[in-house]
Amino acid sequence: MSKVRIVGGTHRSRLIDVADAIGLRPTPDRVRETLFNWLGQDLDGLRCLDLFAGTGALGFEAASRGAASVVMVESAAKVMAHLRSANAQLQFSNVRIQAGDGLKFLQATPLQFDLVFLDPPYRQGWLDRLAPHLARVLAPGARVYVEAEEAVDSLAALHLLKSGKAGQVHYRLFSQTAAGDSA
Repeated sequence: MSKVRIVGGTHRSRLIDVADAIGLRPTPDRVRETLFNWLGQDLDGLRCLDLFAGTGALGFEAASRGAASVVMVESAAKVMAHLRSANAQLQFSNVRIQAGDGLKFLQATPLQFDLVFLDPPYRQGWLDRLAPHLARVLAPGARVYVEAEEAVDSLAALHLLKSGKAGQVHYRLFSQTAAGDSA
């Protein structure tokens, strides 16, 4: 069984077991370090959504860095079991793990989020299906992180803030406001 490491915050260096599931791709440590440098190391008070939780690396990382709440959505039962087990070991009180389809969750939730992580399964058109529903769950000034198999330079009406590539992974940080705009 493989593991991923939390790279910062209160649970720095703690390991998370990763379910052996087809298509599951843990966000590499180096990419998560870059992302949280972009976001600022401290996420105190932020409400986060990890829409395709998978390994839980992004959501647990946000929880470790002080997010007020982290909702992790996952559809695969085996992967859900690993997420629940990891959260029980890590003892995060700010994490809620929810079974379900990411698109249906986005369409139905009454919640709003300050930070959304989108790392959906590759080559299934998820980002195009999610884009029309993002605005309703984004709090003012929210940011959206996207990880994909190809460069995503636009998403809904969001502004691209930062971008990077590691191996075959393209990662982007978007915001409701352009860099320099006041929220």
